[in-house]
Amino acid sequence: MLRAMNAAASGMEAQETRMDLIANNLANVNTTGYKKVRGEFQDLLYDEVRAPAQPTDGTTGTPTGLQVGLGVRTVGTQRQFTMGDLKQTGNALDIAIEGNGFFQLTLPSGQLAYTRDGSFKVDALGRMVNADGHSLDPGLTLPKDARGITINADGTVSVTQGDDTSPTEVGKIDLASFANPAGLEPLGHNLFTATPASGDPLYGTPGREGLGALAQGFLETSNVKVVEEMIDLIATQRAYETNSKVIQAADEMLRATSALK
Repeated sequence: MLRAMNAAASGMEAQETRMDLIANNLANVNTTGYKKVRGEFQDLLYDEVRAPAQPTDGTTGTPTGLQVGLGVRTVGTQRQFTMGDLKQTGNALDIAIEGNGFFQLTLPSGQLAYTRDGSFKVDALGRMVNADGHSLDPGLTLPKDARGITINADGTVSVTQGDDTSPTEVGKIDLASFANPAGLEPLGHNLFTATPASGDPLYGTPGREGLGALAQGFLETSNVKVVEEMIDLIATQRAYETNSKVIQAADEMLRATSALK
């Protein structure tokens, strides 16, 4: 009975973790560039009462063994980097990546961070920065008298200045990609950093070498699907309730056993 209670308790703990992940996904359903997270679970070790093919006499063995599982555990979280829908904003500094890739930012510590959130602004020095003031890397500074900003699909940034009607190229936006983006470490603030699991970043021109093209005036929405999360929410709740019923049933059986005379 105690084995059943412990296994069911591990199941309840796993469902709590899954519920936490679902709650975070739903909380970020309107977060620009957010990528949904799902939990990954494994069964625990088995109590082997009898091994398979255990001899029963001189010539034959048992066709199956007898193992009793000890429950489940959470082994990791998998971030799904499928592309979210694009939303038109009309803002010249809003940029979406149509495909693979990340914008690269420089943190105050000098560390590089990566993001899918392309809602950029211009600071007092004319630098293109994100909402927290982290600048693009390599840095891109717009002239103070810039009247119009054009960002091409390949990342080329051009502006018109003063009375000049011909555009002037002022810089270029490159993208980074990773062999295993799921191995990136989330920092919050829509930022990730590279880890040994993600591999080193590979830099390139948008629209080439497997990188997505840039779309000016658009933002990438979260890839969270509310209906899917609600279905998972119901399934998680029912699984949690079922595990609690197993504990109640095991308790009833222990009570009946202790009442024997």
